[in-house]
Amino acid sequence: MYFTEEHNLFRKSLQDFLQKEVVPHIEKWEQTGIIDRFIWKKFGDMGFFGINYPEVYGGMNLDLFYTVILLEELQKINSGGFAAAIWAHVYLAMTHLNAEGDEAIKQKYLAPSIAGDKIGCLCITEPFGGSDVAGMRTTAVKQGDHYVINGSKTFITNGVLSDYLIVAAKTSPELGNKGISIFLLDRDMAGVSATKLDKLGWRASDTGEIAFDNVKVPVQNLMGEADKGFSYIMQHFALERLIMGINAHARAEFALDYALKYMSEREAFGRTIDKFQALRHSIADLYSDLEVNKIFNYTIAARLNKGEYVVKEATMSKLKSTKMADEVIYQCLQFLGGYGYMEEYPMARLLRDSRLGPIGGGTSEILREILAKIIIDKKEYKPAT
Repeated sequence: MYFTEEHNLFRKSLQDFLQKEVVPHIEKWEQTGIIDRFIWKKFGDMGFFGINYPEVYGGMNLDLFYTVILLEELQKINSGGFAAAIWAHVYLAMTHLNAEGDEAIKQKYLAPSIAGDKIGCLCITEPFGGSDVAGMRTTAVKQGDHYVINGSKTFITNGVLSDYLIVAAKTSPELGNKGISIFLLDRDMAGVSATKLDKLGWRASDTGEIAFDNVKVPVQNLMGEADKGFSYIMQHFALERLIMGINAHARAEFALDYALKYMSEREAFGRTIDKFQALRHSIADLYSDLEVNKIFNYTIAARLNKGEYVVKEATMSKLKSTKMADEVIYQCLQFLGGYGYMEEYPMARLLRDSRLGPIGGGTSEILREILAKIIIDKKEYKPAT
């Protein structure tokens, strides 16, 4: 219903690429927390960064289900950190470049990002704000032909090793969430510093806390209109939340497939453990939950692909799919018994990596309140104009 023969061919070529070019390096990147620069260029050369971006900048302008395939297959090489580094570049930083960047910014940053020559990060979350975007304290004060930015951001994927930063800052603090703007900063701008954070999971990705100390940013690096940043951020949250929902159903599917293979080979009391009714019924429940979430996510992807504003449904996707993935992977680890607790088997890493799902990109608690406002209070979220 959603995938054509062309989609399936793309999936196969992506699987082959990942097995050949990425998987051999995953253990090293998980241990060092640094993804070697060469792989970014290889992704760019293959066109994977330009799937849904305009051809004029080197992209392919393909439908959203190519993105779905990319996200799903990245989850199935068992490195949530590597997957996060890739999609944070392509669908967080580059989304803002494409949507709010002017032609000069697109030529200087979007085209090289598609080619794999530049890596980006999106800086919204702050140490004192978390999911409270409107409560950010980072400021940008206009002084002649530049802005001066002061403040800090945290939990930023690609926050240390990226080449440029898309930064949200208050330009009119007195206006609250109506006074936020979006800026593009080069990594080497004076006053920009980053500290790498030590995480429970997503070990391969570099996650940073970033400080801005009187950073002078040219006025032409303002993206879109001043004080419209909150609308831009909210508009793109629909895609981000759907991405995290898709990631969740894909890693749950990977965990279940692995667990089933293990159970078909592992024997206890004279038979393989996939013959025990208690385990069989657990599998039936888990697969049902997976399929319900996956088909819902595909439906929302199809609507987003047609240009519909699906912030409510994408919020539901992230809320329910990340919860499901945690539950599935927790149970799959149990199916493996003691081996599930061993690092040489995939479940331990899967469990750690999955746990970020209900936290990153808006906690489940915040998402429930957003949905409550939509459902109970009849609040309407609208796209930026």
